[in-house]
Amino acid sequence: MKYALIGCGRIAINHMKAAINNKLDVVAVCDIIPEKMDVILEKSDLQSNTEIKKYTDYKELVKKEKPDLISIATESGNHAEIALFCIENDVNLIIEKPMAMSIEDANKIIDASKEHDVKVSACHQNRFNVAIQELRKAVEGDRFDKLSHGSIHVRWNRDHGYYDQASWRGTWAQDGGALMNQCIHGIDLLRWMMGDEIDEIYGATRQQFHDYLEAEDLGMAVIKFKNGAIGTIEGTTNVYPKNLEETLYIFGQNGTVKIGGTSTNNIDVWDFADETEEDLNNKGLKEQTSNVYGNGHTSLFADVIDAIENDRTPYVDAIAGRNALEVVLAIYKSQKTGAPVTLPLTDFASTDMKGEF
Repeated sequence: MKYALIGCGRIAINHMKAAINNKLDVVAVCDIIPEKMDVILEKSDLQSNTEIKKYTDYKELVKKEKPDLISIATESGNHAEIALFCIENDVNLIIEKPMAMSIEDANKIIDASKEHDVKVSACHQNRFNVAIQELRKAVEGDRFDKLSHGSIHVRWNRDHGYYDQASWRGTWAQDGGALMNQCIHGIDLLRWMMGDEIDEIYGATRQQFHDYLEAEDLGMAVIKFKNGAIGTIEGTTNVYPKNLEETLYIFGQNGTVKIGGTSTNNIDVWDFADETEEDLNNKGLKEQTSNVYGNGHTSLFADVIDAIENDRTPYVDAIAGRNALEVVLAIYKSQKTGAPVTLPLTDFASTDMKGEF
């Protein structure tokens, strides 16, 4: 299966390693800064492979190489434009989060993928964490019984040096703030575990310490799910002096689970009324990760490859990407209007927040 990578920045190495681990035929890389392509190939031990083509124009890559699968790992504000071009040329996609920066663009990607019959996966790789997969089995097995509430806490640090690495970071057009960039993985997990369907979101965001950005460094929200459960979100890049945790809590009538670690990779609490032998194995489960991105990219790639080969929907599809984006944009809209926001969200973009702080 022919694979190409568009965008060779910070997260690109995870995509390339996942492609290599899945034995994809890497045919091309693309970036508007040529040196970045050299760096990613060197990091991937592919610098000696002269058959891998380098492009600064993604349209030229798509037309000339005709890959079966492309990863889009550019700055977030360009995801939708590149995705729609690839889909129109019948290329299957893995799109880094967030899938788009507006609900309108996310819906366009979903509609176009159906029209052209291509597979699109949003890169929410933490769904493949061992701890998260165990939690998902418990949710699908109705082991919690009635859900009471759940919460996600993403308490991380991003300093001036991080934002200095790329001028697009922290801008409304290309990135958004802590909720859109750092916290959207945890937001995806919370919505997924709590039943997906949402009535209303009320949120507040602030720019406390990062006055050199356009966007927020702190966001909090309350979610009313259709099943009656309540969800809360806390996302920030203001934690001193380094990343503290990404922690997901789920509380039900017959169960309590806390998934902790720096990227929801450890089971800290696992208690169910109908305890089984497998539950004893889950208590204290820890998945070692080398960074906050976790180990899920390889599994996500494997799933997308299988979805293409067997003509099925990817495990983390474009609708999942739209759903996570919708929560973030609803929090932004709530901050802007000072009022709760009813879902589904029909028309809001990150750029609608310009001048908020």
